[in-house]
Amino acid sequence: MSGRLFVVAVPIGHPDDMTPRAIATLNAVAVVAAEDTRHFATLARRHGIRTRAVSYHDHNEERRSRELLARLEAGEDVALVSDAGTPLVSDPGFRLVAAAIGAGVEVSSLPGASAVTTALAASGLPPHPFRFVGFLPRTAAARRAALTDLRADRATLIAFEAPRRVRAAIQDALEVLGDRPACLARSITKPDERYQRGSLSELARALESEDEVRGECTLLVGGADGDAGSLTDAEADAALLLEGGAPARVVQDLLVQRHGLARREAYALVLRLRDA
Repeated sequence: MSGRLFVVAVPIGHPDDMTPRAIATLNAVAVVAAEDTRHFATLARRHGIRTRAVSYHDHNEERRSRELLARLEAGEDVALVSDAGTPLVSDPGFRLVAAAIGAGVEVSSLPGASAVTTALAASGLPPHPFRFVGFLPRTAAARRAALTDLRADRATLIAFEAPRRVRAAIQDALEVLGDRPACLARSITKPDERYQRGSLSELARALESEDEVRGECTLLVGGADGDAGSLTDAEADAALLLEGGAPARVVQDLLVQRHGLARREAYALVLRLRDA
């Protein structure tokens, strides 16, 4: 019989948020596949976990998945953990889980910490529906294009962001989505945990007073209201003009004048439609 793959959630900040079942499972498996073995070693020492860990990250995921699948098929139990929170949410692991399911290996997920639901619960924004979009794109043009795609979505939007980019991300969200209610959750469950709530423009002003933004950041933005369909009309007009051979600058000017888009928002929309 094959072994079992356990997808195990670990704390996102406070080390004592580890569940007793997770500790017992990590002690019982043959091997732990960890995103960073040094990070896992710190957690293991605190909770008395003695199981050997092997690295499992973006750069060795394909090779390591084959190795771990062989061990599972040989009857060994394997646990998968990320540096923080629930594996696969924004970390490696999908390749291994999919391969295990494809090979008929039983896969179990042990619930625990997740920055997505933890931040949502304390944000003060509507909890359902919500849409988790992972990390926003790093470049401004790609980030604006991604936000443009979400402009008409009525769900509360949740994204992870690096502290060095969060100012730019909030400013882009303000210009593309409008001045919506929002929340920036930082260093969740850690001693310096902080929730900043208000409109996007208020968050932008609050961050301007900080020399350097620190801490892991989860950004939540209220969904579109009933009038958010105007972008669909803008997209339709822009697509029609581009298909007819109109220059990008002419299309941009029309989006600004007829649909009220900011120039940078209009430019990002033109680029996305043209590339598509």
